[in-house]
Parts: sequence; C-alpha cells; structure tokens
Amino acid sequence: MGAQQWQREASRILRKLSKEQAFYFFTCIGNYTGECAASFEEFLEKIKEIDIKSLEFHLYRGDFDKWIAETLEDKELAEEILNLWDITPTRDVLRKRLVTIVSKRREKLLSEEVV
Repeated sequence: MGAQQWQREASRILRKLSKEQAFYFFTCIGNYTGECAASFEEFLEKIKEIDIKSLEFHLYRGDFDKWIAETLEDKELAEEILNLWDITPTRDVLRKRLVTIVSKRREKLLSEEVV
C-alpha cells in the first residue's frame, strides 16, 4: 500500500462519526450506560474507563468487532479484537488487552510509515 493510500485509509478510520453511527455502551440489553463513542479516539478513551460489565457484554456479543469492521471500516483491528475470544480474558485483563490492542492500532494509523 502506498503512502497516500495509507493516509486515506487512516483518515477514514480515524474520522468523526455521526450520532447514528456512534458506538453506544450497554452493560446488558436495555441498560444503557449513558456513554457513547463517535470516533476511534473516543472509543479508546471510553474503553479505558467504562464499566467492565460493558466491555464483557459487548466483546462476547461481537459488538466491538462488528462496529469496528463495518462502521470504522478497520478490518485489521476488528480481527485483533475478535482474537480476544480465543483467550477469554477476565475483567482487568480484558480491559488491559483491549486498550493495548486499540492503542497499538492507533499508533500505527497515526504513524507515517507504511507497514
């Protein structure tokens, strides 16, 4: 992938979304936390502090990888999050792993290197 194509892809993934496209955090069906993320950056910030029950709820339903793949259009990150299912992390480990994966992807998207 060329540098310009990489920059276009990164810009698309990191763009600000509409309220309709935002990710809304729930702890269970019908129990909205009051938090949402309308961008990659907001998603990263929210997963650092949102109730762990919300992270578990969305991870195991496949909500995170689906939203990231279909709305943010980041198939690479979606696959990495989907791989968390293989290790079934618990509570604090889940948050750490999720934040690490999303943070590393952010760094890669913000870098000017073509990997």
